[in-house]
Amino acid sequence: MATSETIGEELVRRGISRRALLKYSAYLATLMALPPTASKAIAAALAAARRQSVIWLSFQECTGCTESLTRSFSPTIEDMIFNLISLDYHETLQAVSGAAAEQARLSAMRENRGKYVVVIDGSVSTKDGGVYSTNAGKTNLQVLEETAEHALALISVGTCAAFGGIPHAHPNPTGAVPVSEIITDKPVINISGCPPIPEAMAGTIAYLVTFGKLPDLDHLNRPKAIFGDTIHDRCYRRPFYDKGLFAKGFDDEGARKGWCLYEVGCKGPVTYNACATLKWNGGVSFPIQSGHGCLGCSEPDFWDKGGFYRPLSASTGNPAAVVGGAAAAGIGVGIASALLVRRHKLDANKESKS
Repeated sequence: MATSETIGEELVRRGISRRALLKYSAYLATLMALPPTASKAIAAALAAARRQSVIWLSFQECTGCTESLTRSFSPTIEDMIFNLISLDYHETLQAVSGAAAEQARLSAMRENRGKYVVVIDGSVSTKDGGVYSTNAGKTNLQVLEETAEHALALISVGTCAAFGGIPHAHPNPTGAVPVSEIITDKPVINISGCPPIPEAMAGTIAYLVTFGKLPDLDHLNRPKAIFGDTIHDRCYRRPFYDKGLFAKGFDDEGARKGWCLYEVGCKGPVTYNACATLKWNGGVSFPIQSGHGCLGCSEPDFWDKGGFYRPLSASTGNPAAVVGGAAAAGIGVGIASALLVRRHKLDANKESKS
């Protein structure tokens, strides 16, 4: 449970230096798109703050979000649990079970009334009263409403909790809905992705601990620092796109040369996330770098939209009708470049024949 000891006092007790705290604070400032000068203020705020009580609820999900968080590199899961937060309830990670586990949740709610944060992964079943997903004799719907009543804020991690995800896809037999459709009187932060980037989860919780308020959010209640740009905007393959160099298949010459995957269905131009910059497993790679186009998993209804291996313009024949703003302009430039390249090749062939 959360104690009266500050994070700074606990860091000293654990032998962690102020220099290490400043280094972490600089990383946090960068992660959350804050100016470098904010790092000292973050360090001071963290040192004076008390560990944040967190209750983690798992509903209709695959445990992928927890698996992702445990692979967070900055801060690590150990840093999050032992230094920044008091993880008072998490069905997958906690040692106790049964009645003792439920008592831990209820005690955390009682002792931190109005101050604890609820993290939810998985959608919420609502059909037939929510009987299709239950725990400890209660439906997920009941547990969510009960736990959220006196919470400071809620964080929906993963596309299932944020937008309904795959359980919400047609025909949605369990009546799955996102958390925000159930809880409307509390702040709800959405950190979408299937699964979400671990640093996005860890960084958002750390931001709450540091500043005691929500980060800047987009129109889908996602942190702008993580979801402010499309994957296409930051993708290392973007220069090939602008030159009109597209892979036509996953094993052709273009694919082997690392050309843009737009024509094999990449949804990067309409998907907002930091995959291309933060990447995965400590910044080693992300799907596009591994040779597979973005599926758009951090956007609402990505599964029902389908077309994972069709280009975005396939349904209309007009890229501008599919994407807007800078992304549409970029696609226009890319396709124009492709047409010029093809025309140049045709002209060259004609000249060689003549």
